[in-house]
Amino acid sequence: MAVGSLDHVYYWVHDMDAAVAFYRDVVGLALRRRDGDEWAEFDAPPIRLALHATGDPVPASGTVVFRVANLDEARWALERAGAAFEDHMGEVEGFARFATLRDPDGNPIQIIEYRR
Repeated sequence: MAVGSLDHVYYWVHDMDAAVAFYRDVVGLALRRRDGDEWAEFDAPPIRLALHATGDPVPASGTVVFRVANLDEARWALERAGAAFEDHMGEVEGFARFATLRDPDGNPIQIIEYRR
């Protein structure tokens, strides 16, 4: 195989303080490292989620997906912490349910509950 396992995923952000606060205080990830206003890393086992500062328009990005045991409970807890979800919840019939929210820069985040 030409590549190893996934090491980290990062998003471009405009306001590092707001982004760090969102992922630490709303999503609940542990801040692993921060290099001023340029870079931050969070533990999101088995990989790391990182934030990279930019003054340019934020480029199109991917989506970070966090697995949860109970979608309804996780959504409720995130909403109580200040997250705003899109109205539509998705489902892959018989496989998984998911919901989408956005960080302060508009990057999409999903939480997903797989069927047992």
